[in-house]
Amino acid sequence: MCNRSLEERKQTFDSAMSQYGSRIVICAGTGCVANGALDIYKKLQEVIADRGLSVAVTLNKEEAEFILSESGCQGFCQMGPLVTIYPQGMLYVKVKEEDVPEIVDRTLIAGEIVERLLYVDHDTNLPVVEVEHIPFYEKQMRTSLKLCGHIDALDIDEYISNRGYEMAQTAVTEMSDEEICKFILDSGLRGRGGGGFPTGRKWELTRIRDSEVKYVICNGDEGDPGAFMDRCLMEGNPHSVLEGMIIAAKAVGATEGYIYVRTEYPLAVSRLKKAVEDAREAGFLGRNIFHSNMNFEIHVMEGAGAFVCGEETALMASIEGKRGMPNPKPPFPAESGLFGKPTVINNVETLSSVPVVMQMGAEAYCSIGTATSKGTKTFALTGHVRNTGLIEVPFGTTLRQIVGDIGGGVINDDGTACGLEFKAVQIGGPSGGCLTKEHLDLPLDYENLKKVGAMVGSGGLVVMNQQTCMVKIARYFMQFTQSESCGKCVVCREGTKQMLNLLDDIIEGRATADTLDLLKELAETVKIGSLCGLGKTAPNPVLSTLNYFRDEYDAHVFGKYCPTNNCEGLRRYRIDEIKCKSCGICGRKCPVGAITGAKGVPYRIDGEACIKCGVCVESCKFDAVLIG
Repeated sequence: MCNRSLEERKQTFDSAMSQYGSRIVICAGTGCVANGALDIYKKLQEVIADRGLSVAVTLNKEEAEFILSESGCQGFCQMGPLVTIYPQGMLYVKVKEEDVPEIVDRTLIAGEIVERLLYVDHDTNLPVVEVEHIPFYEKQMRTSLKLCGHIDALDIDEYISNRGYEMAQTAVTEMSDEEICKFILDSGLRGRGGGGFPTGRKWELTRIRDSEVKYVICNGDEGDPGAFMDRCLMEGNPHSVLEGMIIAAKAVGATEGYIYVRTEYPLAVSRLKKAVEDAREAGFLGRNIFHSNMNFEIHVMEGAGAFVCGEETALMASIEGKRGMPNPKPPFPAESGLFGKPTVINNVETLSSVPVVMQMGAEAYCSIGTATSKGTKTFALTGHVRNTGLIEVPFGTTLRQIVGDIGGGVINDDGTACGLEFKAVQIGGPSGGCLTKEHLDLPLDYENLKKVGAMVGSGGLVVMNQQTCMVKIARYFMQFTQSESCGKCVVCREGTKQMLNLLDDIIEGRATADTLDLLKELAETVKIGSLCGLGKTAPNPVLSTLNYFRDEYDAHVFGKYCPTNNCEGLRRYRIDEIKCKSCGICGRKCPVGAITGAKGVPYRIDGEACIKCGVCVESCKFDAVLIG
């Protein structure tokens, strides 16, 4: 066990960092790494050395003129790879390996700005130098994400330098279990992974159970399409997750913890394992942590990627070595959880928020958000929006503020600035629902979303423009949940399959009025009769789109056309008589002879005979064949 105090480690780190003239931070989250961030990191080391200068890396902190760090996700994924230079706080976006010599020569050596690498504000058309003044960041409130993207995720001392483990030490050595539970309850912190159950209440229910063995589980099995909040926290600030688990363990009386992470997150897994090793070496995990009589150990376990293992009883079954399938509740995990012992399960964002809440104080944290939903929430903003990425805003923020102010507005399918209006946003992934233009000014919190048939869920926000077919969106999420159903209960296993078949009938032109009635009835049945949260929420995208976009369903069923021309089986092909040159190529290429015409006479397509293969569009040299 290391005997150095938190203050000593902080002072040592701060002293070492004070020697450097500049610090270069490379975003090394999964997105930027995929776009070449590590190549930029290596190139920076090479170019600085070629110029006869010295550069250190954060973990070693050797004497040098500059220091180079890898951070976790900085959030501005649309603009990656990202390079931030301190103390100026200057952000360079979309950096390429070939940009490195110019960055070194002009910025690090000459102190100049490489203007072409700055973010350009789309409203003013002016470059923005400092990261804090970029609208994407300026209009957020980053609490859980405050350190994510700024610190070296692998350096425990940098986390400690930012008050890391201070709250865990306070909880372990100065607070009783009852005091901790009350503090978290008073703060208003609710679970960030789904239904929003009060965290302090969940801990209290586990605390009062009489058992010598209790467990704390961090649910990192983030499987929603378009969601990456938990992944980024685990990659960018893993020690905050560990600290939250230590505090939870003291609150409920646990001696062992598990972080359950899907194996598709290799970077998160490796950084968590490194964090656990470093925390154990520092005396924050293991026996007699923080020189107290408390013992607590954490294990990192990789899941096989089954979406249903995000459900807490299925997750616990997987940890126990069983097939990941849900079990009926009650009993709830607080009573009989992992290996039959009292267990508290929270997701990554919830646990990572706990040290933040304790640093701020219950009253200060409770002042953020709405009357019933306190604090902030992270969202993964994706889809047809100019600025995609990881954001954090207070509860009560509206869609208009998120999509318009932070996201920069809706874009076309090809990524160009938009002439198309906002159509909808899918919130909460496959378990959530669609919000429309009428919800743009709805304050987002647990209760408001529930009233309109949606949910916060894990926090995925997929923005859609007017070119999006809402029936196909519903089918996409239904296909996902149907394939991820564990098959344990008939209602979910067969109900989702039949709902998918009905949606296929709709987009392929086989549906009737009875199809819509049956789809809604079946959705309600699956929602009521399924065993776990996967089945109970699987119909949400279908029910919400039926409610808010019934006209699109009617067009598919009764008009036999897709208003957005996205459904291949319902596309209408026609020939523009003005553009048509009567060359006859389309007629000769048509495999079913559905196109007729003559020299000097514009060709026509027989809609009844057309099989909608699209060959006519591909073969026309004059762009005379139109869809719609």
